[in-house]
Order: sequence, then C-alpha cells, then structure tokens
Amino acid sequence: MTRKEIVALLLAGGQGSRLGVLTKNIAKPAVLYGGKYRIIDFTLSNCINSGIDTVGVLTQYQPLKLNSHIGIGKPWDLDRVNGGITILAPYMKTEKGEWYSGTADAVYQNIHYVNEMSPKYVIILSGDHIYKMNYSEMLEYHKETKADATISVIDVPYEEASRYGIMNTREDGTIYEFEEKPQNPKSTLASMGIYIFNWDCLREYLINDHLKSNSDHDFGKNIIPAMLADGKRMLAYRFAGYWRDVGTIQAYWESTINLTERIPDFNMYDPYWKIYTPNPVYPAHFIGDTGKVEKSIIAEGCMVYGTVKNSVIFPGVTINEGAYIEDSIIMSDALIGANSEIYCSIIGESSVIGNNAKCGVGEFAESTYNPKVYDSKITVIGSNTVIPNNTVLGKNVVIDNYITPHDFESNFIPSGGALIKGGDNE
Repeated sequence: MTRKEIVALLLAGGQGSRLGVLTKNIAKPAVLYGGKYRIIDFTLSNCINSGIDTVGVLTQYQPLKLNSHIGIGKPWDLDRVNGGITILAPYMKTEKGEWYSGTADAVYQNIHYVNEMSPKYVIILSGDHIYKMNYSEMLEYHKETKADATISVIDVPYEEASRYGIMNTREDGTIYEFEEKPQNPKSTLASMGIYIFNWDCLREYLINDHLKSNSDHDFGKNIIPAMLADGKRMLAYRFAGYWRDVGTIQAYWESTINLTERIPDFNMYDPYWKIYTPNPVYPAHFIGDTGKVEKSIIAEGCMVYGTVKNSVIFPGVTINEGAYIEDSIIMSDALIGANSEIYCSIIGESSVIGNNAKCGVGEFAESTYNPKVYDSKITVIGSNTVIPNNTVLGKNVVIDNYITPHDFESNFIPSGGALIKGGDNE
C-alpha cells in the first residue's frame, strides 16, 4: 500500500444528547442540516477539498443511518482502492470486546489502521460541527513551525469562553497551558477539536495513556496536557471563518434558519468549496397554484400547495393547501396536512402533521420533561411520528419518535409539555 503523508481520523460516534429526540435513534453527525445535507458532510467535504483522500470514520452510537449515508464514500470521491474512506467501529478482540471509552481510546483502538498507511501526520477531526476549512493550510503551518502537535483554535466572546477548552499561548503561537472549561479564562482561544499530530509522537502517547487505569483516555483531558507537561512543541492555529457547534436545539435551529438570509453567516453556495452529499433521487420541487414561498429553502421533490415563510424544507416534503409554515425546519419526506399551522418548530423525517393541526402556538413555558435540553420556544417533533387532525401543540413542546395517534390522550399539549414513549436515550 502506498504511504500517505497524512491520514484523517473523523470522530463520529457522539450521541449529541442535547439535541433530544433528534438524536435518540441516530448519531449527531447524521442529523440533517441545510436543506439536503447531514452534519458529517461538511467535515468529509473539507477533507477531499483539502486533498486528504484517506479518512477513517470512527463510529459508535447508533451508527446505522450514518453508515448508510457514507456508504463507500462515492459522493466525496473517497471510493478508492488506495486510501479512501473506512468505517472504524468498535470490534471484538482476542481477549474481549469493548466500546470506545474516550476520544483518545477510539484512536488507540485503531492504531493498526493508521500504521498500515504509515503516515507522517494524522489529523483528528470531529464530525459534528458546521464549517469550511482548508486542512492543507493548517498542515503547512504545522510543518513550518516544526510542531509536534497543532491545535486549531477560534476566538470566542469572553462570556462564552468557559464553555470551551481554552488554549493559552505565547506571542509566537506556542501553547503553554490548556484549560478545560475554565471559570475565569485567561484567553478566548477555544479549541475546535481539530488536531494535527506527528504520528510517531502521538502513537507513543496513545500507548502510554492506554496503560493508565485512571485516565479518561481523552485528547483534551489527557493527551494534550501530557504532551504539554513533557515540553512538546505545540502550536495554536488560528481559524477566522464560520464554525458552529449545532449541538443544542437552539443552536441547530438558529444556524439552519440563518441560511434563509440573503447573505447568511455560512455560505453553502461557494463554487470553490463545494459541500458534497449523496443526492436524493427526486424530481424538481413543485409550487402549486395555491402555494406561496417567501425567503425559504425548498429542496428536491417537495410539493408546496400552502404557504412557507423563512423556513428550510428538506427533500420529499408535501405541504397541503391552506397550510402555513413559518420559522421552521421540516425534514425529509414529512407530510403537512391541509390548513395546519406550524410556527418555530422542527419536524422530524417522515412525520405527518394532521389536518387543521397547530404547532408552536401560545406563550412560552419551561419544559416539564427536560428543561436542560428543551429550553427555548422551539417545538420539536421526532421522526416517523403522526400528529392527529385538529391537535394543538404549544411552544417548547417535545413529541417523541414513532408516536401514533393512539398515544395521544388529548388533542391539546400545552407549552412546555411532552409526549415521550420512553426507552433508551431519553
């Protein structure tokens, strides 16, 4: 096998529990975004646009949808004999099988995969952020500075810095201290979870970390502090573009709805940096004689006979006559019934909103189910759910996946209410 200069390892096993029912049955990187994509598409597109053609995708939580989406990597030109894309799931070893116990452990368990490629460098990526970045420029910086490790950072507002891992640097960009979510941050340079390492160096630290029973086996908590303590040369690479963690309901909704602006914060229409994804086999969308669309994204295969304002509509959605949708995200193959009203809501894949139903109406109320996750005015309906005719849902309501009309005890769920079936990953 031809030796690769750099191999990408894409960490895509996260649950994304703060997205609630949206990630109850799928991993966060598989969540739909932007009218036709899934979140992982942005990192995969960055790889191939940066000239990185060998990518290992490390999966764990609910991988079925993600694995099906990635396939053999053809949309990203990663269906290659030499390199290409490889799904790396936890597996049974001679002695025992075990789940990945941390980000560093996930890479450690796949040391053999990297060794086969014999790269000089490894780039560690996360599959759950929205951004465009040329990794080849970061690699050049890594080489020029003769670093053992280079960590991509972004300047965040001081009041938000305590939510991130913070890199404290000298004037020449060398990192002298890493603080994990500090209460009183010394700087505002937040780690983006993008690392380039010299592979020989990283492999040594992964092996040593694996032998420590008290380690969390995490890059931020263990590997990076250990390298700093040993005096390794570590550089911060400053990134100035758009980068968003859409890991909460509010952040996901805000980032998606912003795409409907004339000049959105994140430009998906850049011809020089395309975002690739498997294309759905749908005809062009159709706007009927009673349909009206204003400042919205309408994907392939949609049939619109109602009114859509300031919303993002994914492929295969049908919006019947008299329906009114505003400030909402309607995911693939959903059906919106006649004369229904949907405000500030997220409707999951293949769900049905009955005739004359209303979603996201009334005044805001705190969630009675999980206020840490559902803490905004946004009503969230999971996938493959049917909302009966004439049902009224208030603001900040959550409806589980796979709910049927028989699960409703009333045709009214007030703001802050919930209908959850239970089971794993509530």
